[in-house]
Amino acid sequence: MIEIRPATEQDVEVFYSLMLEEAEHHNALQHVHTTPSELRRAGFGKAPQFGVLLALFDGEPAGYVSYTVNYSIWLGAHFMMIDDVFVTARYRGRKIGEALMARAREVALAAGHTRIRWGVESDNEGAIRFYQRLGASLHTKGLCTWDVGDAGSEP
Repeated sequence: MIEIRPATEQDVEVFYSLMLEEAEHHNALQHVHTTPSELRRAGFGKAPQFGVLLALFDGEPAGYVSYTVNYSIWLGAHFMMIDDVFVTARYRGRKIGEALMARAREVALAAGHTRIRWGVESDNEGAIRFYQRLGASLHTKGLCTWDVGDAGSEP
């Protein structure tokens, strides 16, 4: 049975483990700089900086969606920005991704957000088809990053 629930501070180690599994899946472990203690501090204090929806299948961790809330000056409103959607290889094909995205939609609507935004690799055709089946539109746009200092350092 699939259960989707908000992650709690007690879930940080599980969430972190899933993050590392996803990074390994994408050959991107070198890009994970956070730690469980940083996730605890940033995600579960007085003013959480992100949210996580954890998927369990028969009580076992099966995946997650992580997100932040941003503001669009063009939209004139806040929106949910999904960082990651991940289902472990063992549980793929069991509708867990759909359940995660449906719950993310519920969370966004409950917070008054009318838009959810996320990125997908342009060659990830399976993910693109999955998102389009949900009703998402694909907008081709370049993604830029600019590392202007060490994480956590003062500007």
